[in-house]
Amino acid sequence: MLPLFLKDNDEIRIVSPSGAIDENLIDGAEKTLSLWGLRVSEGKFARTRQGRFAGTIEQRISDLQNALDDENARAIFCSRGGYGLVQIIDKIDFSHFRKNPKWIVGFSDITVLHSAVSHFNIATIHSPMAKSLCEQPDSEPPVLLKNILFGNFPEYHINNHEFNRAGNAQGKIIGGNLSVLFGLRGSGFEPDFREKILLIEDIGEKPYHIDRMLQNLRLSGVFSSLSGLLVGQFTEYEEDPLMLKTVYEIIADAVCNYSFPVCFNFPAGHTCNNLPVIFGTQSLLSVNENGVRLRF
Repeated sequence: MLPLFLKDNDEIRIVSPSGAIDENLIDGAEKTLSLWGLRVSEGKFARTRQGRFAGTIEQRISDLQNALDDENARAIFCSRGGYGLVQIIDKIDFSHFRKNPKWIVGFSDITVLHSAVSHFNIATIHSPMAKSLCEQPDSEPPVLLKNILFGNFPEYHINNHEFNRAGNAQGKIIGGNLSVLFGLRGSGFEPDFREKILLIEDIGEKPYHIDRMLQNLRLSGVFSSLSGLLVGQFTEYEEDPLMLKTVYEIIADAVCNYSFPVCFNFPAGHTCNNLPVIFGTQSLLSVNENGVRLRF
C-alpha cells in the first residue's frame, strides 16, 4: 500500500526516535522542507539530548506515537539514525497508522521502523535525513526524495560491477542497515525475506563481523528465499588483511551458491550519494553486462 502522496502545504513531522542530533541540522532540514512547499512541525522532544539518545525512552515513544497518530501530519521525517529505536519499537501502537498510513522517511537505525512497518504492507522510504537536506539540499538524493514524496518515482541505472550477478528479479524491497537487521533477527520485527529484494549497507563494521552477519543470513535460510540483492555502501571500516578478502569479496562469496541477481555498489548508505529507495512496493531489478536497472 502506498501512502497518499504529498501536496503543497501538507504537514511533515520531524522526529528523532534514535540518536541525539545537532540542532543546526534540524534547522537546515526545516528550511529545505519548507522550500519544497511543506509545513514543517517538530516532535516535542526532537531536539532533546539524553546521553547518546534524543531524549528518554518515554520521550521518544511519545514523539513517534504522536507523529503516527496525528492525521494532520502527512509524512514522518526522521532526523537521524544512530541507535535507539530498538529500545522502543515494541512500545509503539501502529493500529491508527495502519488505517491512515503516511510516508516514513529515514535510514540507518530507522531500519528498525522500516522493518516493523513492512509487516503491514505499507511502503516507506529508505532515504537521506536531516544532515543531507541541511548540507546538500540541491544534490540528487534530496531532490529525488522530494520527487517521490510528491508522486514522481525515479528509475535508477547503475554502472556494472565486476561482482554483479546477472538476472531479473521482481519483488518488494526490504532491508537497510545490515547490523540493525542482524539485531532484529529472531524478533517479531525482522522483515519477511521471502521473495523480496534485500538492500544491505553498513558503516564502521569490521570485515569479519560483516561476514558473521552474512553467515547468519545464509545458515538461517534467508538467502535461499530472496529474489534479489542490492549491495549498498560499506563505509568507514578498515580492511582486515587476515580475512584475505575485501568486504565486497566477502559478500560475493557468501551468496555465490544462489541464483538471484546481485547488484554491487548500489548508491545507498552512509555516503553523500545516498539515493532514496522505496520499500514495500513492487519493484523490478534487472542486472546484465550493460549495468543495472531498478524500477519501482
